[in-house]
Amino acid sequence: MEANSILPVLKKKLAFLSGGKDRRSGLILTIPLNSDQTSMEELSATLDYLLSIPSDKCKARGFTVIVDGRRSQWNIVKTVVLMLQNVIPAEVSLVCVVKPDEFWDKKVTHFCFWKEKDRLGFEVILVSANKLTRYIEPCQLTDDFGGSLDYDHSDWLNKRLVFEKFTKESTALLDELTIINDSEKSASGDKDKSTDGALLPSLDPETVLQNEMLWLSSWSPPAPAWCPMDEELLAQPQVMKLLDSLRERYTKYQELCRQRNKRAQLDEIHAKVMQVVNWLQGPGSELLKTQQTIGDSMRAAQALQQKHEEIESQHSEWFAVYVELNQQIAALLSTGEEEEVAELKALQQQLSDVCYQQASQLETRQNVLQAAQAFHSTTQELSQQLDGLLGMLCVDVSPADGTSIQQNLKLLEEKLQTVEAGLSSLRQKGTLVLEQMCGQSSWSLEEAESPPGEHQENVQHVQAVMEEMELRKQRCEDMVDVRRLKMLQMVQLFKCEEDALQAVEWLSELLDALLKTHVRLGDDSQETRTMLDKHKKFVDVAQSTYDYGRQLLQATVVLCQSLRCTTRSSGDTLPRLNRVWKQFTVSADERQQRLELALNFHTIAERVLQQQHVEVESLDEVDSSGRTLLDRLALPIIFPDGYKHTFTFFFFYYNFFFMCGTQMYE
Repeated sequence: MEANSILPVLKKKLAFLSGGKDRRSGLILTIPLNSDQTSMEELSATLDYLLSIPSDKCKARGFTVIVDGRRSQWNIVKTVVLMLQNVIPAEVSLVCVVKPDEFWDKKVTHFCFWKEKDRLGFEVILVSANKLTRYIEPCQLTDDFGGSLDYDHSDWLNKRLVFEKFTKESTALLDELTIINDSEKSASGDKDKSTDGALLPSLDPETVLQNEMLWLSSWSPPAPAWCPMDEELLAQPQVMKLLDSLRERYTKYQELCRQRNKRAQLDEIHAKVMQVVNWLQGPGSELLKTQQTIGDSMRAAQALQQKHEEIESQHSEWFAVYVELNQQIAALLSTGEEEEVAELKALQQQLSDVCYQQASQLETRQNVLQAAQAFHSTTQELSQQLDGLLGMLCVDVSPADGTSIQQNLKLLEEKLQTVEAGLSSLRQKGTLVLEQMCGQSSWSLEEAESPPGEHQENVQHVQAVMEEMELRKQRCEDMVDVRRLKMLQMVQLFKCEEDALQAVEWLSELLDALLKTHVRLGDDSQETRTMLDKHKKFVDVAQSTYDYGRQLLQATVVLCQSLRCTTRSSGDTLPRLNRVWKQFTVSADERQQRLELALNFHTIAERVLQQQHVEVESLDEVDSSGRTLLDRLALPIIFPDGYKHTFTFFFFYYNFFFMCGTQMYE
């Protein structure tokens, strides 16, 4: 009986094998009754199907039947128990009737199952759901009876349908393979018999085997997961035995098919091998002999590369055939007969030698073309770099400012370094292309006559290009040296001009400080003498600044003469420097004279103040020196350009000297 034939009945879950076991390791059969009228025929069919699943060994341990009557009537429960006598009397060890918490008590007295044990053939007990664990472990009971065993009836039914489908397909496929193998054996002796009408199985054996293995693996969950159809419920030994038989028949079927096709494969392989060898040694070799040059430019090298790719494309088709043939020969060598192995090895060796030789020549030619393209590309780039450098050198440098000159100088140095790096790369790639051409020349000379002049022309062309680039680079380098010197002189020129302007600014600042801050003459002779010393040092600093500016302007004149350009300082910076210096010298001299007059006044005044009896002549001398100083302070400084500058401290000193004179008279 198949589940598919009573599928609607099985879906009702009138009875089921949960996978649980009693304490005697017997399977537990559960019959869940409900208030609806239960069809005894459907229940009987369900029990017949369920009892056909376990193995005989499992059946021998007996069943424990749980009749769940909590939601059913007593007469239905009694009918089901009596029906078990007819359906499975020998296999039932114990029937547990789960009663509701109340009712039935009076009705049970009319029919005592324990009195009918001998007639029924099994023991029947009435038990409440919460006391069912006295007879069965909780882990073997489903949650309907307070147990922990999981059971999904829909999942069980779906897997059962799949199991029966696989079993049916496997059995049918096994029978088909047996018929096909027997017919192939009878026809194997007739070599001329056509194999076009060979029998084929209706199902793909590989698919069937794979599906069944997947199905078996899906029914082997790790413990302690629930497995409702374990080895006993699934009859796995029977399934494995069926799979082993199927594999054995399928293996024989494959072997017969291989033997049937072996001879045809050998003949086909021999024809294809000779076809590949003849083309490679004939048209293929002739195509390579015509390709020896490397071109004289990047465009020519690219055209040669494109032609070579076309030749490679033609060879690739035959190399693909070679790979396929080599795989076929290797497969036949592992399964071929002893007399066939020698022929296959000879064909394989001949095919490999010819293909490897031709592939080596293609690779060598490809390497030559790649090296030639790299050489021509580098030559083109280097030529453009040299042209750019030469163009930059041919443009005259017009002095603008030191920063722009330094930037141009930096750019010039970078371009020269780029040219040097490009020439070094050209030497490396030229050496590489010469080495690659030597390799190409070696195998081309081994073939039929190949013009040796082409190789020599290629070598001479590469060497000539490298020498030309060396000469161009050397000429540019010489011009760069001259331009570098000129630009460095320009940088120095602008630097001298900037420093000269800075010297003018410094001298102007010194003049401004002299006129605005150097106005005090001291309160006594010692302070005035100190200020006089500081003034001399201040004048020395100004003199050094002026001399530094003059030297810078003289250097500017020399650099302009060297660069053949008009001086930039003589028209503006030099007059400014001289004007400021003249103003400073006038102011410094005036400051010097005033400090000396102030020193003379303080010296005479201090000497008079130290005398106990002051003579009139001494007072007259003090008065005379003081008035001379005041008259000097009242005079403005007149610069060469007519500008006048008056010190603002004149009245302060006038009052000071007046107080000093009054004190001495007293």
